[in-house]
Amino acid sequence: MTATTLNLANLLDHQARLTPAREAVVHGGMRLTYAQLNAMANQVAGGLRSLGLQPGDHVALSCPNLPYFPIAYYGILKMGGVVVPLNVLLKPREIAYHLKDSHAKALLVFEGTAELPMAQMARAACDEVEQCAHLVVMTANVAAPSPVDRAMSFGQLIHSHAPVFATHASAPDDTAVILYTSGTTGQPKGAELTHFNMVTNAIACRDMYAPLLHGELNADNRWLITLPLFHSTGQTAQMNAGVAGGGTLLLLPRFEPAAVLKTIVEERATCWIGVPTMYWALLQHARQTGMDVSAVAASLRICCSGGAPMPLAVMEDFEKTFGVRVLEGYGLSETSPVACFNQVQRPSKPGTVGLPLFACDVRVVDDQDQPLPSGERGEIVIRGHNVMKGYYNRPAETAEALKGGWFHTGDIGVIDADGYVSIVDRKKDMVLRGGLNVYPREIEEGL
Repeated sequence: MTATTLNLANLLDHQARLTPAREAVVHGGMRLTYAQLNAMANQVAGGLRSLGLQPGDHVALSCPNLPYFPIAYYGILKMGGVVVPLNVLLKPREIAYHLKDSHAKALLVFEGTAELPMAQMARAACDEVEQCAHLVVMTANVAAPSPVDRAMSFGQLIHSHAPVFATHASAPDDTAVILYTSGTTGQPKGAELTHFNMVTNAIACRDMYAPLLHGELNADNRWLITLPLFHSTGQTAQMNAGVAGGGTLLLLPRFEPAAVLKTIVEERATCWIGVPTMYWALLQHARQTGMDVSAVAASLRICCSGGAPMPLAVMEDFEKTFGVRVLEGYGLSETSPVACFNQVQRPSKPGTVGLPLFACDVRVVDDQDQPLPSGERGEIVIRGHNVMKGYYNRPAETAEALKGGWFHTGDIGVIDADGYVSIVDRKKDMVLRGGLNVYPREIEEGL
């Protein structure tokens, strides 16, 4: 027997105790305090439990960057469930595959739009998956009924459930989240990330940013999130790290340069993470419109970039134009995701992804898994608090990825004499589109 417990939703529980009146989530005209976010997540937990779901059950979540995402995410965790975030652009065939592969018993989905009818696509997918018995549609108007048959609305799910719920006492090694990823061969596979993986990576990110953020007792740090929350970076390095630090999450469902810059100014955003093309787009918009960027510069205190190497000219231009330091990092879904970062206490080395994160070891090895000296190219391998427990229901792929006690990334890199890591090539042949990886196998199968 052990009394050691840890649940990723404890991050929210703790902030609701410490700063219940502080703004937790902002989207358009909706503003939720930590007390309100926690109460609604508790109602979701109670609603899921009333459907017969139990701790350990897998619950899929398909939602853009709206308040529904953190509400449902933490609610599933509080119930003891495992969150399976789904890309909102998946088609019915792809949704059905993920539901079957993850053994999801329920799907919570945003209703979508006329251009992207997410609820209808979810209904078609669930009709193909017998074990996914519950479909819950999160309507734009919380009081509206479900727009599809044989599905309950979010309002029906939480109706009559108390805003109080005892968060399930998960073990640290219990699975919290299954993030789907894939390579150039095979179908997408789910990386099982534990409560320990996710909590520790979020706290490490929070602490890494802290020296550049407001640090006083009533500090107002506000995290603008444009990367999709269903993706590992937005989820861990912003949403969970922001909640761990008691910050305010400013949610934008899609990246639009004008909306991003407007939100930074109006909501006094202090931290933003993007991919290099987003940085270029902000620079171009500011120049083409002739906007005064002084208010942006006065607000932002730290920006981070990942997903692809940041061109030196773009980084220098952005830092000079907006008066904020840009830190590059690296990670994968299998590493929760952050593994390396150009950290604030040390000078950045443009072209590198910085130093290993807290309690994370990074090596470069040859084809026989032997460590290579600094300056030599080889495969990046990682071990530490952030490495997944394995690929869900795929023991052979797990054994291959974690051979020798190190996660084999499939990326080719170099570590210099100062310990800075550079990613120079990929074993995995992929295309980067909007911060997401697009794999040739998926394109071929679609064609």
